[in-house]
Amino acid sequence: MKKTFFVSMVLLVMLIGTACGGAGDADKGSTGGNTVTIEASNWQFDKTEYTVPAGDVTVKLKNADGFHGITIEGTDISIEGDGKATANLKAGEYTIRCSVICGEGHAEMVAKLIVE
Repeated sequence: MKKTFFVSMVLLVMLIGTACGGAGDADKGSTGGNTVTIEASNWQFDKTEYTVPAGDVTVKLKNADGFHGITIEGTDISIEGDGKATANLKAGEYTIRCSVICGEGHAEMVAKLIVE
């Protein structure tokens, strides 16, 4: 009886987890929802602007080529290498900069995060 109850509870928890399944955590392409993925390659980001809604925003950094990091001015977001960080952001424009000296074009590795 206890074993059946335990198995039933485990299955119930798994079913609930699947149904509620982290929709807020899903990365919907480069931008979407409250998650933004920034792909860095040598001396550039994959976009010049990223847009997300205000509130809790998760920023993911993916190094496609080379080793990079980012800081987002006016926020606590700082990522080095592949990783992610979350912050509560108010509407406005924020400057994204590469924080790891990555070579000759490092100074031009700048993009904008638009929070609506």
